[in-house]
Formats: sequence, C-alpha cells, structure tokens
Amino acid sequence: MKPLKNILLYFSAFVPMYFLIITKFVFGIISKDIEFGILSICTFILYISLIILGILGLIWNIFWNKDRSQKVVITSKQNITDQHFLGYFSLFVLFALTFELTKLSMFIVSILIITFIGIVYVNNQMYYINPFLNILGFNFYEINYIDENKKEHSAKMFYRGLLQLNNKPVYIKLKNAHFSFVDKNRK
Repeated sequence: MKPLKNILLYFSAFVPMYFLIITKFVFGIISKDIEFGILSICTFILYISLIILGILGLIWNIFWNKDRSQKVVITSKQNITDQHFLGYFSLFVLFALTFELTKLSMFIVSILIITFIGIVYVNNQMYYINPFLNILGFNFYEINYIDENKKEHSAKMFYRGLLQLNNKPVYIKLKNAHFSFVDKNRK
C-alpha cells in the first residue's frame, strides 16, 4: 500500500502543472485553436485523472495518514520553501506553455517525463518537493527536534503558516526524514 501512497503523493506535486495544461486545453477548445479529437480527449482524461489522483494522494498522506504522531520539541527550524518551489514552478509553466495537446509525440513525451521524474522522486523520497502544498499555504522547513526519548533528530516537514519556536511540545506525523507534518489534530 505504501508504494501506491508514495506514487499518489508524487502526482500531487504536479497538480499545478496538470491544471495549467487543462486550462490551456479548455481555452484552446473555446478559441478553436485545438481540435476536439481522440488524442485531445485522451490528454484531457489523463490530466483530469492525474489531478484527481494527486488530490486524493495529498488527502491520504495528510488526513488519512495512519503514521503515529510523535510528541517532539522542535529546537531549530529553517524555512527552505524557496529552494524547491521556484525551480519546479518554472518547470510547470514552461512545460504547460510548450505542450502541444494535439500531437501524439508530445503526449508520449509528457507520459515519459512524468514517469522518469516520478521514478527519481519516489526512489529518492523527494516528497518535500511539492509546490502544490506551497500553493495551499504550507511552508517547508528543515527542523531539528528532540523526541520523547531525548534523542535529537532532523527532518524535513510541512507546516501550514509560519512555524514558531516556543520550546513547547508539538506532535508530528513523520512519514520519513523527508516528509512530515505537524499534526494539528493533536494538542
């Protein structure tokens, strides 16, 4: 089940790009720049499906996550949202602008690009590179924390808003050292 969960999390990182491609598609149909044929229908269905799967993957990883919440004290933090967001976002814009929805070669190349990036993303646990979360108001932090056993660890985590250090315990759902959330359901 975890591989599927990780793949869906990967799809969520590209929801902004899928949305740009769908927007281009819809306006292309409206302005009659794009013919509504078999390939364009397949492209439309593919990207709508990827948006749905990406959103489900994000919901699954944030809200339906069965990982145990750990009580920790965050000792240091560094907001590193900007280190990953702009690189991926510019990739989205360039890809969406140059993507020709009516060409079979572009359809196949887009599938290959998504597949190749996905293999690297999942194999290297790069879950922290997720511009969709940034758009939804989450900031990405590198943190150091002390667990309940007084051991110090580091992790990458998302927090909606600005994370404040106050030496009070918080609960985190730690998927791995590259992806965690502060569990706001636990106080």
